[in-house]
Amino acid sequence: MLSIAEIPSYETCKESGVDWLGAIPSDWNVKPGMVAFTESKRDNKGMKESRVLSLSYGRIIVKPEEKLVGLVPESFETYQLVDPGDIIVRCTDLQNDQTSLRTGLAKDKGIITSAYLNLKVNQGYDARYMHYYLHALDASKVLYKFGTGLRQNLSFFDFKRLPVLDIPLQWQVDIAKFLDKKTTQIDEAIAIKEQQIALLKERKQIIIQKSVTQGLDPTVPMKDSGVDWIGKIPAHWEVKQLKHLLSEPLKYGANESGVDYQPELPRYIRITDFSGDGQLSDEKKLSLPWRVGREYLLGDSDILLARSGATVGKSYQFKKSMSNESSHCFAGYLIKATADNSKMISDYLYLYLGSDCFTAWKSLIFNKATIENIGADKYASLFVVVPPLSEQKEILGLVREKLNPISLSIDTFLDQIRKLKEYKTTLINSAVTGKIRITPDMVEA
Repeated sequence: MLSIAEIPSYETCKESGVDWLGAIPSDWNVKPGMVAFTESKRDNKGMKESRVLSLSYGRIIVKPEEKLVGLVPESFETYQLVDPGDIIVRCTDLQNDQTSLRTGLAKDKGIITSAYLNLKVNQGYDARYMHYYLHALDASKVLYKFGTGLRQNLSFFDFKRLPVLDIPLQWQVDIAKFLDKKTTQIDEAIAIKEQQIALLKERKQIIIQKSVTQGLDPTVPMKDSGVDWIGKIPAHWEVKQLKHLLSEPLKYGANESGVDYQPELPRYIRITDFSGDGQLSDEKKLSLPWRVGREYLLGDSDILLARSGATVGKSYQFKKSMSNESSHCFAGYLIKATADNSKMISDYLYLYLGSDCFTAWKSLIFNKATIENIGADKYASLFVVVPPLSEQKEILGLVREKLNPISLSIDTFLDQIRKLKEYKTTLINSAVTGKIRITPDMVEA
């Protein structure tokens, strides 16, 4: 795959007069967005169209019928009509959401919520090129320089005055074709690495599940655990409810919201603060004053359980050694479990919470509830397979030995995916703004 440095650049450039565009090729010009875009406001009265579209991760997709629950057909009359080649923009709440991709190119005819802005691409401009151009401004967060109001919403007025590049139509088509080809190759490479990660994670789950339900000795006599979703376990092991393996009852974290982070105050910890490897993120940190949070102080190796929402059922172990925090930390809106080390090692309990047994238990809980919510009483009743402490230590040692190389491989693939995504973003931005020169032979090659 060519590096950006290997792609030729234009011989002569000039200043665009736009700080975030910088220099552009000498024969390119900057014009206001009104020359390239027209706002479309065609409604769906009379149900002219029934195919519902959705903006998802920078793509316009057809929404599956099973996900249209709660929407009666009449409600679709308030939606707006979309044609292939339209560019859809989610304009709201830029202030609070600066991570989502907000633009997408429609490839299907259909309807989409009228809360979105529908941009028609004018004659003389190529829809795919303009899509890549807006995607570049979206990914680089240039779009967040625009918008008005308390929540910094975008409107068509912002796109009318948005600087766009005026270049011959055929050049636009060539750039779009080049990017179609290259981004497809990048996406395919990413998909292969994601499949490899999925296989590695499956391998990890098999190792964990076998270890916490069968132990290390394949010849040991087995018995029925008495719990359907656990199955057979070594005859000398026990099954106990979580509440009997803790040094104190499960404890709710703070219901109070955190305040802006202040280094002199303890940090307010949420499940969403943890990354996949258990490290605490340094982004969007919050604090909680001592007078409010002293009841929710976290100890080393405490396990945090999510109560509700999108993260319900997730667990992370709080380790001071894996945190950059030098001060104390408080538990936020979650549940804290402190293992009784005379019965179960905290690290072993956390390993069990990563097993298929815990996943199966959560599925049963959710099937019995109308909403996805797990309170302390439900978590307390979780059945846990309990080996003798000596075996817990042996299992932890062997599992770590087996999982470490798998985790390193996953980290390597994740890093490669990150670099591919960065390359894709840079390639699109460089091509649409004239930082690299796309020639017809590069399109056909």
